[in-house]
Amino acid sequence: MTRALSSVRSTWGDRTGRLISRGRRDQGMTTSEYAVGTIAACAFAAVLYKVVTSGAVLSALQSLIKDALDAQF
Repeated sequence: MTRALSSVRSTWGDRTGRLISRGRRDQGMTTSEYAVGTIAACAFAAVLYKVVTSGAVLSALQSLIKDALDAQF
């Protein structure tokens, strides 16, 4: 009886595995994945904008540009 049950489980697992793998043949992203990716990119851009326009970063950039323009050749 154990061999018969094992055989049924094996056959059932093979068939369900093939059915599941058939449904997973999509290539690319779905619309919801594009939406989440777009929102994440916008959030990252907003954070990056806030960092770049902060006082410390602006003064560091101005200092870097000033030093580059005042360099002696």
